[in-house]
Amino acid sequence: MQSLFWPTSSRTANLVLLILVCIKECISMPDPHQRDLMLKQELAQQVGGSVELTQAEEHLDSLLHQLKIKEMAISPFPPAKHFFKVRHLIQKSPVFKLLQKMPKGKNRFVVKCFLYFILQNYSVLPGAALHIHSSALVSANWLVLNATYRPYCYICFTWEGSVWFQFSAHTPLPRLGCSLWSRLDTLRARLSDVTAFDKSLMQNLTLFTDDPETAYPTQDAVWERFEKIFVALSGLVTYAPVFKDYIYQGLKELYEDNIMYLELRVGQSRAYELDGTTHDKAWSLEVYRNLTEQFRAAHPDFIGSRIIYSIHRSLSVSKVKQAVQEAIKMQRQYPDVLAGFDLVGREDTGRSIWYFREALSLPSELKKDLPFYFHAGETDLDGTEVDRNIIDALLFNTSRIGHGFALVHHPVAKKLSRNRGVAVELCPISNQVLNLVSDLRNHPAGVLMSDGHPVVVSSDDPTLFGTTGLSYDFYEVFVGIGGLSANLGTLKELAINSIRYSSLLPQLKDKAMKVWQEKWDKFISDNSKL
Repeated sequence: MQSLFWPTSSRTANLVLLILVCIKECISMPDPHQRDLMLKQELAQQVGGSVELTQAEEHLDSLLHQLKIKEMAISPFPPAKHFFKVRHLIQKSPVFKLLQKMPKGKNRFVVKCFLYFILQNYSVLPGAALHIHSSALVSANWLVLNATYRPYCYICFTWEGSVWFQFSAHTPLPRLGCSLWSRLDTLRARLSDVTAFDKSLMQNLTLFTDDPETAYPTQDAVWERFEKIFVALSGLVTYAPVFKDYIYQGLKELYEDNIMYLELRVGQSRAYELDGTTHDKAWSLEVYRNLTEQFRAAHPDFIGSRIIYSIHRSLSVSKVKQAVQEAIKMQRQYPDVLAGFDLVGREDTGRSIWYFREALSLPSELKKDLPFYFHAGETDLDGTEVDRNIIDALLFNTSRIGHGFALVHHPVAKKLSRNRGVAVELCPISNQVLNLVSDLRNHPAGVLMSDGHPVVVSSDDPTLFGTTGLSYDFYEVFVGIGGLSANLGTLKELAINSIRYSSLLPQLKDKAMKVWQEKWDKFISDNSKL
């Protein structure tokens, strides 16, 4: 007969024995030295925990710590609230202002647009971006006040309450969802309040709102609006003359936030001219290269950019296969420009990485080297096929994981990605705005950071979120996700990570690190006397 007291499971029995022993041994007060040792071990394991600080860095770290304590006493505490409601508070934050000056390394820009880096004369690398979508690169203000004021810009107010734009020498024909096109210069001439009209256009190009919970009560609601905005942006930013100025303006806005190197996701849209003719991918690559060279000539400390070619995950296997083949061809023609390949679009409603396994196996079958940089785990649907994108991304040897929100639910994948050095491209504001997490203190990246998992900070879609550069996302990571445990060493390692986990060749990473270190030392020197 089995004992009524003793558990049936041997594992549970062992646990009970352990507890009984612990109770016996722990009757007296725990050893404070043992407690201190455990705390030190935890701190040493977190991101930045093993970074040794100089005396000047320790002084600045102490100042930062005090600033963060004051920040956490603010009500409302910004990272605990929706970004749209507290952006004005963050802008006034002493911590945020300091982060704006910090050389950040790189950011994950899913800028589905461009990436060309200069192989000679690496002068500086104070900041970089690894995840931004090209259609969401510059501020909505610039798009409305610059792009929409150009000749032959037409607008259509759609049946669904959004807007479309098109440049054309003649009035565009009606199409499904749009029955009437109006030329913007003619329309503005009839308005009594052009300023109010322009503000309304800006609102149509961003998700930003004073009451996000009401405007976007569910993930479906915010994603529906999110995708409509990309349609609206497309007609503006793919018009060839705007496209050139837009890319240059994007570089400028990033540069002003200490971003000096980019890796950007580029989509399938082709640039078009006033007569409706379109350009091929080679034309766009040449534009990216030429503009990067022009920008660097005017800004000698700018490094450059590379492309991560991407295709929407809602398309068919044959379309993705065609895109992979095109990416292989483009990489052969532009090895200095093309960094790799990705699948983009909402994971919850799109097709999984495994669904496209035949197309994604092509590089290996053809013995071609096409690195993958997969969006994976941007979901809270635990246990679904979508959730398993994390596993499949690693099976296809992804170089980085875009978002990786679900990674903590996969201990095997988490261990594998850490051992392989596969960094997570962390986009905190994007995850919050798209309703994956409301209070950023509860973001699963806190687990990754406390465990020392490789992470790079990213901004995803600045246009739609009302941000520029990386400083807002760095703030949310440093103050909210990292909490008081995150220190100057955390910031330093996050900046270094953006170089370490970039697609730069090893010798170029070494050069970039030396330049970044010079910029970092100056940053410490300039701010340690505060």
